[in-house]
Amino acid sequence: RTHVDVLNTCSSFTEAHRAAAKCSAQLLSKIAMNEDIVDLIVECGAVPALVKQIQTPPLLAESDPIPFEYEVEKACAFALGLIAVKAEHQQLVVDAGALPCLVNLLKMHKDGCNSREMNGVIRKAADAITNLAHENARIKTRIRTEGGIPPLVQLLEYHDIKVQRSAAGALRTLAFKNDENKNQIVECNALPTLVLMLSSEDVTVHYEAVGVIGNLVHSSPNIKKDVLLAGALQPVIRLLSSSCLESQREAALLIGQFAAADSDCKVHIVQRGAVPPLIEMLTSSDVQLKEMSAFALGRLAQDAHNQVGIVQSGGIVPLLSLLDSKGGPLQHNSAFALYGLAENEDNVVDLIKTGGVQKLLEGEFIA
Repeated sequence: RTHVDVLNTCSSFTEAHRAAAKCSAQLLSKIAMNEDIVDLIVECGAVPALVKQIQTPPLLAESDPIPFEYEVEKACAFALGLIAVKAEHQQLVVDAGALPCLVNLLKMHKDGCNSREMNGVIRKAADAITNLAHENARIKTRIRTEGGIPPLVQLLEYHDIKVQRSAAGALRTLAFKNDENKNQIVECNALPTLVLMLSSEDVTVHYEAVGVIGNLVHSSPNIKKDVLLAGALQPVIRLLSSSCLESQREAALLIGQFAAADSDCKVHIVQRGAVPPLIEMLTSSDVQLKEMSAFALGRLAQDAHNQVGIVQSGGIVPLLSLLDSKGGPLQHNSAFALYGLAENEDNVVDLIKTGGVQKLLEGEFIA
């Protein structure tokens, strides 16, 4: 309560006020890291007090330097983001007027300044937007109407890699199951930069980028075509062999989505080397990775030449072994892939020789 009072009373750009506000905002953000205490912080009126500090107070004179520039705003944005982790507080933060302020913080790089502090405040603002929008359709739309998408797309090309990553994370959340947001992200010309990010050596960058593209493509055939035209196919295939499990999973899901586009695309995916890493994934210890790779192979196996190619690359045995799994979706995806392979007469002998008939007759199928 004391820290909230400080934030409410220290409303000018004097050094004393800024120093006190910085100290209280930092302490509140540290306390907010404990999810059990977040409700208490909210009850003490922290949200409007924090929002007040990310608005721009009047300067003493236009030429005056701002004490603790960006530091107060960074700590406040960080605290608001932590509060927004709890779904029940998301609307409260928005109702307090946080969104236009956070969007303004995203645009700070246009001032021409470049400092660690400025990078930090932009990153925390993007992270706060991510947390506010998480599984909240209304707030996702509100962020778009407040003008949040264009600055986030611009930040994908920012010189600081952590800022790039946070901007991609926010776009990934905003694109999930929101067609208008997807369209605006594409209209803002995000695709060329996202495709470049897929080839980043930084694991966290390509993981976020493939996640954004995956959410853009989902249930959007037109965007799927745009993504392929932007050159995403080969970098996504390369990510099937990534050291990052999450990137592999996202890439496999994306290959499955690309494979549904048209027959030509299915053939191109196989020609470009996707099948061996997908088959290797079938023996992974990660259930979701196996599920996604079986899904992708099932889609690819809707083409006659691919059916033979998948068998030739050793796909039958691991797919048959996955019929013994205890997960319905994994069993289903494997059975669907085998159904595609069995459609081709060239594969029948291999299916019988590897014990496929017995597996199909004796298996315990959940779904």
